[in-house]
Amino acid sequence: MNRPRIRSTTILTVRRDGIVAMGGDGQVSLGDTVMKADARKVRPLSDGRVLTGFAGSAADAFALLERFEAKLKDHPKNMPRAATELARDWRTDRVLRRLEALIAVADGRDTLLISGTGDVIQPSDGVLGIGSGGNFATAAARALLAHTTLPAEQIVREALKIAADICVYSNHNVVVETIGPTAA
Repeated sequence: MNRPRIRSTTILTVRRDGIVAMGGDGQVSLGDTVMKADARKVRPLSDGRVLTGFAGSAADAFALLERFEAKLKDHPKNMPRAATELARDWRTDRVLRRLEALIAVADGRDTLLISGTGDVIQPSDGVLGIGSGGNFATAAARALLAHTTLPAEQIVREALKIAADICVYSNHNVVVETIGPTAA
């Protein structure tokens, strides 16, 4: 049976002036149908000290986020170690290996991409975009960082708007979370 391809979303993380902002759109698509327009794909963990965003299958992403949260409890002051442990489990566990998602995670120091192939990647410039609109949002965020003085949260909002205008699997229903010295 051919299942409809699950299309991703757009998740974007930006760092500026000690603030990290992560945002995502709310569209859930199945094939060429929008199934939901207001999904919440960015979530704070560890009492708001860590932000997570997912792209891909929602059920798979929730299973992975639960495991990541458990890894954070095992390594409460070491988010990169928790990410590495999750990536190792994801790559080596026969059940987890079948999960189709990407996860972006960020804390006050690090921004990381975690994948099922065992990758834990830290962008050199603090900008990370994942999902079908991730490249569009990343390009927009980098331009805004280079040519404006907008704060991180506003850059994420503007870049996600641009991505939603280009990517048919993203929408303008955006949720943004922040952490840092002036985060609410």
